[in-house]
Amino acid sequence: MATSSPSPSESDNNEIHPLVTLKRRIAALEEENTNLRVRELPGKKRNDSNIFYGRSIRRLVCLTERVEDVVAEFNRRIGLGAANESDADLMDSDDPEHYRSFKKLMVWCPSARKLLRSSAEHEALAFAYSKLNESSDGARGDDCAGLKRSVAEWLMERTPPPNPAIHKQDKSGRGFYNDVTGGLMCPVDYDWSNPTVRASIRDYHPDYRITACSWPSFLYDDGGYDPQNPTKGLLKGKLLVKAFKRVFTSPSSTDKEQPVDSVARSAHNRNSGERRTRRDVATLLNMRSVQPRAIAYVSVQRAQLRFALSSSGSWRIIDDEFNNQEFYDNIVDYLELPPTPEAAKEIDSLLLWWNQKVFGRRFVSDYRPQQANKMSVAMTLAKGRHR
Repeated sequence: MATSSPSPSESDNNEIHPLVTLKRRIAALEEENTNLRVRELPGKKRNDSNIFYGRSIRRLVCLTERVEDVVAEFNRRIGLGAANESDADLMDSDDPEHYRSFKKLMVWCPSARKLLRSSAEHEALAFAYSKLNESSDGARGDDCAGLKRSVAEWLMERTPPPNPAIHKQDKSGRGFYNDVTGGLMCPVDYDWSNPTVRASIRDYHPDYRITACSWPSFLYDDGGYDPQNPTKGLLKGKLLVKAFKRVFTSPSSTDKEQPVDSVARSAHNRNSGERRTRRDVATLLNMRSVQPRAIAYVSVQRAQLRFALSSSGSWRIIDDEFNNQEFYDNIVDYLELPPTPEAAKEIDSLLLWWNQKVFGRRFVSDYRPQQANKMSVAMTLAKGRHR
């Protein structure tokens, strides 16, 4: 029986793989030369770190990609001649999105970075990556289940409450056939208050398609959208902030509003006697400032707000015509790739707003570090040196 010759991509992979493995071995030996290796304690499970850090991947790195696919873009650059990560950063790519995800993986998943620097064989890497993937999907499932119940509770607390009622476990009463959840999911380009528009959306009229080309209303503060100023209020929706807190800073934090003005904040700080007895997700992941991909995760991902509002029984990348991956990418690109210096300042202000809402005075030195070199002490010392 004739065997087909390997495709060019397969041939390239076969040539690149030994070089990638060799460079990993060299890096591991160099690290061994300069650092004492800490041996594992007897009885400690080898995969504990993969299970723990894997829970950050869906929340802070990427929506659906497998770890091995994210790492593959880095391996490709190594195979093309990059000696290390710094060299790889300088190389052009037809797939910059995967490499941006790889960079986030290196930040939020130390066990993945350790694997890349190790001399592990292919089988060991595949097993470790499978554990990271399994853990990442497990965290997504946990967040999804919790958010589905919480969103129902929040909406039923409204006055008047939704009719028909929204149940915690049954999602059949949600989506566009419920006026409340439909209004939150409705694209801002359409007027949900118009009965003709509502009927057209429910009847799948081609002029009222639901796609990722439009922002859903829940992303905006009070659903208010100004076509002349489309970024005003974007990603400031109250339900979005509550959902973010539900996932990252505990369910009980969703009802706690961080004071914004200085007087109220000072009084809150003096009177607050709260002691944290459990570490929340943000603390466990060492997330000391609100991350753009965390906002995108809460908005779209399986633990997502849009999924919790919808009537879908299971999460899919493409839900009818709505592409969740495209929606996620749109939010990430908006926050991470501002096109102008003015847009960058706007995003900086938006993320400061998010940090104040979510963390308040916690981690302020991380999310808004002082420019010490421009302050009075540095200026005084600098002047003294130049005398």
